[in-house]
Amino acid sequence: MQLIVHRGTHEIGGSCVELKATSTRLILDVGLPLVDADRAPFDQRRIHGKSMEELVSEGTAPNVPGLFTAGPTPDAILLSHSHLDHVGLLKFTNSDIPIYASKGTSQMMKAGAVFSRQQELDRNRHREVSSKQKFTIGEFTVTPYPVDHSSYGAYAFLLEADGQSLLYSGDLRMHGRKPGMVKDLIADVGAKNIDVLLMEGTHFGSERPEDRNEYQLEKDILELIKTAPALVLAAFSPIDVDRLVTYYKATRQAGRTFVVDAYAAFVMHMVSGKSGIPAPQRSSGIRVLFNTAFAKRQIQKLEKLFEKDQITLDEMLTEPGKYTMVFRPSMVKLDFDGTLPQSSRCLYSYWQGYLTKPDWVELQEHLAGVQGDFFPAHTSGHIYVKDIIRFVEAINPQTVIPIHTFEPEQYHEHFPNVRVLEDGEVFEVT
Repeated sequence: MQLIVHRGTHEIGGSCVELKATSTRLILDVGLPLVDADRAPFDQRRIHGKSMEELVSEGTAPNVPGLFTAGPTPDAILLSHSHLDHVGLLKFTNSDIPIYASKGTSQMMKAGAVFSRQQELDRNRHREVSSKQKFTIGEFTVTPYPVDHSSYGAYAFLLEADGQSLLYSGDLRMHGRKPGMVKDLIADVGAKNIDVLLMEGTHFGSERPEDRNEYQLEKDILELIKTAPALVLAAFSPIDVDRLVTYYKATRQAGRTFVVDAYAAFVMHMVSGKSGIPAPQRSSGIRVLFNTAFAKRQIQKLEKLFEKDQITLDEMLTEPGKYTMVFRPSMVKLDFDGTLPQSSRCLYSYWQGYLTKPDWVELQEHLAGVQGDFFPAHTSGHIYVKDIIRFVEAINPQTVIPIHTFEPEQYHEHFPNVRVLEDGEVFEVT
């Protein structure tokens, strides 16, 4: 078996990995970069209107034969989850290549397509994978394992061929609402003799604190909602279903109504009954706001679906202290006519790096002008260093290869069997 990390050996995001057996080629993820050369957030508008040749030439897409451009076609693409740094280049791939992904990944990509102009999975290309249900692609036997991450439906993959094995962690964590997922993975795979562990290391070299799990974050958010004097604005990604649950539970414990936009309502509708998420209904303490951005899309099926649970902004603003609402900065201008209610409190549940973007800078300035406040309220979707160490020791692979990290050399400080690759380097699995 051969391994080539086309991108991700010295970078968080933009993941793209190739595995080769004698006559079979697999691609693991096809992501956009998260950051540019200066580690500033990557502007996704840079890919609009560009040809695949331009994207390869400028380095936005890796040059993988047959994946984006001419050459022998890979046999399959496996997607670990729906975040753009793992699927963002999918629309540029050869349309003949089948795509293997979980139902949850397909659902989150569908939501992204409806509300964020992202790509959904082509039904003709999609092959649905399920927990621990083995399948074969040419010479490879693939076993998918669900993992806890900040995107619903995330999976790790065990790949076996030529008598060798590789475990691709994808993105995962052990401090979310479902730590049992990774524990089950360890219990099943730890007993095998894994040749290579391709291990994400987002937190190596990171300044992010390793303090809170999702349940502790829920307590913190509950306190911030309870002490808020007026409207609470919850800024987070709706495809982070764990965070949806966290905000919903904290809001209900605080005695407030949870107001979701159509995007979050659609996600809740698709996964209701799972992961502790109820359907978006007023009987569950949830109301749906058809904000201006949604109204412009005129998606009548969704309007009808959520119509009986709708709330208007005018109704909310009569008693803003009764509500926690899903929020994004563009709503200040589009929905609030440029002025948020006095003493509004915004809870920010994203990566801190985005705070340098103009829309978040302007939002904080605006909140100060209405005597409001702004609180980061987040815990990472990625596994902490202490848990990486536990995970690697439990899997006990012959070789650990870093991916999805800016600091691959730091793996040497914790493990004796590390091989740091360069993007595009061929590694023979032995």
